[in-house]
Amino acid sequence: MTPYTLDGMLCHPMTLSVPLDHQQPQGAQITLFARTLVDKGRQDDNLPWLLFLQGGPGFGAPRPTARSGWLKRALQEFRVLLLDQRGTGNSTPVSAQALAHLTPTEQADYLRHFRADSIVRDAECWRARLSPERPWSLLGQSFGGFCCLTYLSLFPEALREVYITGGIPPLGRRADEVYEATLRRVADKQDALCARFPAMQGLLDRLATHLHHNEVCLPNGQRLTVEQFQQQGLDLGASGGPEALYYLLEGAFDGEQLNPAFLYQLQGMQPFNSHPIFAILHESIYAEGLATGWAAEQVRQRHPELNWAPGKALRFTGEMIYPWIFEQFRELRPLREAAHLLAEKRDWPPLYDRARLAANPVPVACAVYAEDMYVEFDYSRDTLKGLGSSRVWITNEYEHNGIRADGERILDRLITLNRDR
Repeated sequence: MTPYTLDGMLCHPMTLSVPLDHQQPQGAQITLFARTLVDKGRQDDNLPWLLFLQGGPGFGAPRPTARSGWLKRALQEFRVLLLDQRGTGNSTPVSAQALAHLTPTEQADYLRHFRADSIVRDAECWRARLSPERPWSLLGQSFGGFCCLTYLSLFPEALREVYITGGIPPLGRRADEVYEATLRRVADKQDALCARFPAMQGLLDRLATHLHHNEVCLPNGQRLTVEQFQQQGLDLGASGGPEALYYLLEGAFDGEQLNPAFLYQLQGMQPFNSHPIFAILHESIYAEGLATGWAAEQVRQRHPELNWAPGKALRFTGEMIYPWIFEQFRELRPLREAAHLLAEKRDWPPLYDRARLAANPVPVACAVYAEDMYVEFDYSRDTLKGLGSSRVWITNEYEHNGIRADGERILDRLITLNRDR
């Protein structure tokens, strides 16, 4: 594909064919998309590679618009690879349309190949093409950090150093334990939001009451329900997210009717129709040898405060996937049977090698956010106790999206932490 120049960076889009199932290299193939970036003035230098692993699961790599943030710091000494993980962005994207020719059983069998172990093996195919004789470095954000530990478990010899931001996985924890911790964090974030904006709870309750008594549809024709809106608690854990939710609610009504602008904006904030892997495989990132069994729904039923009814205060949920979203979200409905099959799957292979991680020789530097709503701080600390050669910067200066808010400083701090040994 044709390279181009952007803000002093030479950018080169590339594609690569890899097996759908790396255990069957001669079987079905998928196409991966990635973008390489290098300082245009150093394009002929023998720079080491840095692979960026995006959060998710189910989201494509960033599309750079300027030499800024963590990318500005990285390009001082690396060539950077921005990889659309399989099924996302331009990497054979997963959608109901793309899988419509398969039965639900075939869809589930296809989708089981889109977890971190396959993503890491894809990355090794890229390294074989770009840096075959030289280990490379990783920068993993959120779920990308989970992938980093899978990489350290499978191919530590391929890695020079690892940087992780808000992405230390909760090793040894079941999905329901993770979601219990998530709910506690969401409750704290909502209480803090309502303390800052005293009108917030009243706005939430007015909206819930309106949705209960009226059939409201989003611009795409999808009915908006109370439990669906509760999921906007997803936004509470990012810097700027709570404020955005307040301003969204502040302009929700035009008299006694909902403002059409509110409905358009809310539809754009919902990630599920546009990123189906996020819904279908989210619980499976915590699955090793066990069925998740719709763990988030099990946890929700243990918390009656979440089951809204007239006269109750509306409480948000968070980064949790429920079986009913495959009925309510238009693009997920054709995949609901496959989603149920995956929730019942008991033979998920392991994603981590605890013994290899304990003996890990690769320098790892981590930013762990003390008030992280998506990746539980206490569980991250427990995992780090069993990760060799790791150093950690614990901070409450940032929310989970620190790498986007102040990426240049955060990556610089982690590079210093890794090199100063």
